[in-house]
Amino acid sequence: MADYAVPVKYLFKHITDLEIVDAPKITSRTIEMGSKYSPDFVCTPFKYTLGTMIESIEKGANVLIQAGGGCRYGYYSELQNQILKDLDYDIVLINLVTAGYTDPIKIYKELKKISKINIIKSLYYLVITKKMVEYMDNIDDYIRKNIGFEVNKNSFINLKKKLLKSFSKTRGYFDLRKKYKKYLKMFKKLPINKPKNPMKIAIIGELYTIMEPFANYNLEYELAKNQIEITRFTNVDYLLFKKKKEVKKLLKNSEDIKYKMGADASDNICRTRILCEEGYDGIIHIKSSFCTPEIAAMLIINRICKEYKVPIIFFSFDANTSEVGLKTRLEAFYDMLEMRRKN
Repeated sequence: MADYAVPVKYLFKHITDLEIVDAPKITSRTIEMGSKYSPDFVCTPFKYTLGTMIESIEKGANVLIQAGGGCRYGYYSELQNQILKDLDYDIVLINLVTAGYTDPIKIYKELKKISKINIIKSLYYLVITKKMVEYMDNIDDYIRKNIGFEVNKNSFINLKKKLLKSFSKTRGYFDLRKKYKKYLKMFKKLPINKPKNPMKIAIIGELYTIMEPFANYNLEYELAKNQIEITRFTNVDYLLFKKKKEVKKLLKNSEDIKYKMGADASDNICRTRILCEEGYDGIIHIKSSFCTPEIAAMLIINRICKEYKVPIIFFSFDANTSEVGLKTRLEAFYDMLEMRRKN
């Protein structure tokens, strides 16, 4: 998913004796393959991940790892494993939901089934990988807020490519921290032409569609072209290490919802009111088709935005979503926000 292949590959390269196969870049063929063998009304991330698995197997992979999530995403691996078996693929599928996500001991026990692993060494590289993800997410936050104002085209993207290449060659914890500080300074030195009060848009919604650029047709970069400061809370560091505590806090202080609704719905409802109170010019909610928690959340989110008179636009993505239609709606949304500012 997005650039997170870098820390994942780094981790397994150092703690297992397995040959690591790079997952192929997601393309239209990926979603076509996934859709072909998926149930018709399953949500789109199922199709993307299944398509990626099939293409990875075609490249020679015979051990696959499924991350899962807090909704139906958490049960994907059972059905996907059966589909792959029906297609006569001889593979081992490890589900990190069963392994407890961030529980090092459970992850160790799962991985020990397929490779010789030293527990002390594994814990050390898990710490490095966790920190790498945190640093990457911090850099991405800075990029979102500033890439729309870059003076030299593609300066942020080109520097990020160098950062990822450098991170993949990290020699240890302190080397990683040194690289992070170095590249953060380099990003802050990139020339930008940013006004004091730029237009600000927040992106909320379902985790996979938000974080996988191909799944949302690079929506963030399309927005940035209009000189917009972008905010997004959902990232891997938040989902794995901060969400549980943060959601409890949000629900405790929320006047709209008191109970968890599954997946990211609770976060998005609570954050919508916060974003409105912080004066954001607009909010974009994106989800995959048939995402039940987000469908339920949309009514409440829409009501909150009406209360504060903050414009919101909803996007739903599936295998047949038109990129041209997306760009047209984004342009219209931006034009409307610009007119509101002028008036």
